[in-house]
Amino acid sequence: MRYFSIEPEVAGSSEGPNSVMDRSVHPPIVSRLHYEFDGWLGDVLLASFPCFIVTEDAKSKLMESGVTGVRFADAETTTSELFREIYPGRKLPRFAWLQVTGRAGQDDFGLVANKRLVISERALDVLKGLQLNDALIEPFEK
Repeated sequence: MRYFSIEPEVAGSSEGPNSVMDRSVHPPIVSRLHYEFDGWLGDVLLASFPCFIVTEDAKSKLMESGVTGVRFADAETTTSELFREIYPGRKLPRFAWLQVTGRAGQDDFGLVANKRLVISERALDVLKGLQLNDALIEPFEK
């Protein structure tokens, strides 16, 4: 199976006011995620170090496909004043926190030492089938 290093769109910050994050370690340990959107180009997978989120639709499709190396948790999402100025009246879909538990180049989702996301071709196909136009995607060599 082929694997890819991916840098998803950053549409906001994982440091919303309701996030709970231990910054005494690197990477920070997040126990509650509040992702605040400043913009959004429409991709179903988003990032803000050290977290990733996916639309509920993407979560469902990934679960249906049986991907490995990932679990999902609730994420609070809100929009910033900037977002509301740029996109007046725009509604966001629901998002879930995508928590990577796998090994890069072995599971469908994994992280390398620098916390860069690595996904399998199978996972990439699921995400691209929904919308993944603004992520930087490169082949991953083990």
